[in-house]
Amino acid sequence: MTYGALRKQEGISISGLMFWVVILVLIAILGMKVAPAYIENSAIEKVFNAIVNDDSLQNATASQLRQSFIKRAQIDRIEVVTAKDIVINKEKGKTQLSVNYTVLIPLFSNISLHIDFEPKSD
Repeated sequence: MTYGALRKQEGISISGLMFWVVILVLIAILGMKVAPAYIENSAIEKVFNAIVNDDSLQNATASQLRQSFIKRAQIDRIEVVTAKDIVINKEKGKTQLSVNYTVLIPLFSNISLHIDFEPKSD
C-alpha cells in the first residue's frame, strides 16, 4: 500500500455542512429584515443634516423646517417619521433636528425585534 491510501480523510461532513448552511441562512434572513430599518434611519439623518446645512433655511421658522423635511422625506421615501415628530432646537444660532422612534420587526411566529432609533443632525 502506498502512503496516500493510508492517509486519513479530511474535509467536512454533510451534517457539518448542513449545520453551517442553516446558520448562514438564518443570519442572512435576519440581515434582510433588519437592514431596511437601518437604511431608513440613515436616510433620516441625511435629511436632517441637509436641512441644517441648507443656507436658505438658516433663519427659517419651525414650520418652514418641517415643510422642508416633508418634501425631502417624500423623495427619500421616509415613512416611519412625520414632520410632527421632529424636535427642533435652536442653540447659539445653530439649529438641531432630532427625533425618537421605534421600529418593530416581526421575525417569525410571535417573536419580533424591537429597535429604538434616535437620529439627529450634526
